[in-house]
Order: sequence, then C-alpha cells, then structure tokens
Amino acid sequence: MAIGVFFILLSVLLIAAMPVGGVFGIMSILPSIINPSFPYGAADVARSMFAGMNSFTLLAVPLFMVSGMIMAEGGLSERLFNFFAYFIGNKTAGFPCAVIVTCMFYAAISGSSPATVSAVGAMTIPFLVSMGYEKIFAASIVTVAGGLGVIIPPSISYIVYSAAANASPSKLFTAGIIPGILIGFSLMVYSYYYCRKHGEDKEKLLTNYNEIRQRGFWPLLRDSFWALLTPVIILGTIYSGMCSPTESAVISVFYGLFVCICIYKSISLRNLGNVFMSGAKTYVNILFVIAAATSFARCLTMLRYPQSISQYVLAVSDNKIVILLIMNLIMLVCGMIIDNIPNIMILTPILVPIATAVGVDPIHFGIIMTCNLAVGMVTPPMGINLFVASGMTKIPMLKLAKATVPFLIAFVISLLVIVFVPQISMFLPGLAG
Repeated sequence: MAIGVFFILLSVLLIAAMPVGGVFGIMSILPSIINPSFPYGAADVARSMFAGMNSFTLLAVPLFMVSGMIMAEGGLSERLFNFFAYFIGNKTAGFPCAVIVTCMFYAAISGSSPATVSAVGAMTIPFLVSMGYEKIFAASIVTVAGGLGVIIPPSISYIVYSAAANASPSKLFTAGIIPGILIGFSLMVYSYYYCRKHGEDKEKLLTNYNEIRQRGFWPLLRDSFWALLTPVIILGTIYSGMCSPTESAVISVFYGLFVCICIYKSISLRNLGNVFMSGAKTYVNILFVIAAATSFARCLTMLRYPQSISQYVLAVSDNKIVILLIMNLIMLVCGMIIDNIPNIMILTPILVPIATAVGVDPIHFGIIMTCNLAVGMVTPPMGINLFVASGMTKIPMLKLAKATVPFLIAFVISLLVIVFVPQISMFLPGLAG
C-alpha cells in the first residue's frame, strides 16, 4: 500500500472525528484487506492489542490517573497555593506566579495536564478575578501552565513514550525536571511583564496577602505539609532506586487515600466509589487507544514506513538543525489535531530512528516530543486544556486560545532552548548515571 495513500486515509478518518482507537484498529487491518498475502491480519492485530496491554510499565498509567483524581477530590491544590502565596503574594505578579508554581507542583502529583488545569483552575481562577485580574488572563495562566502536567514528572506521557521507544521511564522522569522548571519560569517572566504593563490592584492584593500572612508560616506549613510531601515520596522512591515508576504509582494511590481520608478528611469512604468510577471512565478510553496504537505501530513496522519516512527526511537535508526543526514542526502540527497519548504511539516509531540518526539521545528526544505535544494541548482544534478551562470559565474557546498566545510564545522559546541545548535535559540523568 502506497505510503502517501495510507497517511492521507489516516488523516481523513481523524479529521472526520472517528474515535482514535477505532481509526488505529481500522488502519492496522486495512493492509491485509487490500493485500491478503500481507502477514498481519485481524487475528494478529487483536494479539498485538492484548500484548500491548501486557506491560508492567504501562500499568503505571491508570494508577497515576487514579492518584491524581484522589488528590484533586481531596483539595490539595488550595493548600499548595496558599503556601506558595505566603512567600511571593506581595510581589509584582506574585499571585499569578503562585498559580504557576502550584501548577508545577500539582503536575508532580497528578502527572496529567487536564487534571492540573481542572484542580488548580477551579480554585485559583475565581481567586485571581477577585483580586482584580481579568478573567481571561487568569484562565490563560492555568490553561498554559497546566501543560506542565505532562512535562514535570511523574508524567503519563513519559511512561507511554518509554514503552513505545523502549527507553527508561526513570531516566525520562529525571530528564523532565529542569525543562519543566525552565518552562514554568518563562511563564512567570511573561506574567511579570503583563502585570507591570497593565497594573494591579495593590490594595486588594495586600489585603489578601496579609490574611494569608496572618495565618502564620507554621500553621500554613502544617496544613500543606502532606501535600508538599507527595511529589517527594513519589519521585524520591523512583530516583533512589527503591521503586520502579509502576510501584511508585501504587504508593501514590495509597498515600493519596491516606492523606485525603485520614489527615485532611476531605474525602469520605462513601465517595471513594465515585472517585474510582470517574478514574475508570477516563483511563479505560486511554488504555484502549494505547492498545490499538500498539497494533498500529506494529503494522507500520511491518510496512517499513518508519524506515521510508526516515530516508525521506534525511534526504531533505543532512543538517541536524534543519532536521530537528522539521521534526518539531511535525510534532507541533500533530499535537494540534490529535491527543498526546496517540501522538506518542504514532510518532515514536517514526521519528525516534530519525533523531537517533542525527545524534539525538532517545531520552532527550522524549522530552522534546512531550514538550511539543504539550503545546498542542493548548492549541485548537484539539486543545484539551482549552476545553477544560473554557468549560470552567464559560469563556469561548477561540477567545481563550487567542489570549494564551503570549504565554505560548514564552513556552515555545523555552522549547527551542530545550531542543538545541541537550544538556538541559541530560544533565540530571548524567549525574544519576
């Protein structure tokens, strides 16, 4: 089957808004329907789907998702925000920057971008509006900063990429720390610029800041301590070598239940069924997409399309910078029309050989891919973060998308630095050996 026809048909089915898992299944079977001698029929597709789910690494995906939902239901984001606002709330753009730091920290708890937008935005957007900031500015901050949920570890995207690229999830988690902090810092820089340019209601800000200060440092620390400890436990057990990411995900679920039920008492035992059911409705869809994408990736390999595409791209130029720019453009465009999980499953077998051919480490490329696809979560038409934030604030999605552009420019500038300065991603994995 001609490679051009194959991918045109794939694009048509996706644009027609067919379920992504169904599209992958259809495209996996199609070559054997057209050519009965093709050695990858419907039975092989089904076996690949089951084999794709038989992965200890991928088991971390539903576990981290459930953990994130437990902590969102438990109201950890408000405790984190108050703690960070205690230190910087009286500075220019202090509260907006506290929102970004909260998103970064919550990302290290949930591992999910939409979960970060939902949990942090539900509390911080009304708060910023009450402080005199424009609602669309407040929503823009959370929409873009929520994208850090797939960059700062533990990240579901890193787990899926590690399974697709046969890379170490622990090294990906370590490599994502500095890039995530860099992007978060760039968003704070723009927030500072915006607040200096448009001004702030200093009287309101100081009144609320003083209310937080009056609570005292130690009471705030006691209130937020267990929330602050969450990423330390999750990531500490991984980086110390005590646990694999999957085992750490199990710990995060039980720790979240312990904190939210026994300490904060923000979840009752009667509500647990609803929390687990909400998690099941979310991750069952994702796991089906991953299963179908596994069979699709196997089909691509049988057709030798990754090798053909690699030859095409390398024939365009032998310049590493040009090739990296082409791949980044491909990932940015794909991120706009497909969710990040199926994107990773599609693009990894195609682009990783190209990246390896031009001397890019697969771990570094995993960070590049995740950052590119995080931009897609804030850009139409897919833009899942836009849908979540627009649903919470009732701001039209396209209007919100336009307001996020300055933040995205800061995001993309940081992305380019990450792409062309590999030490940013590889420094910590290098120290860890």
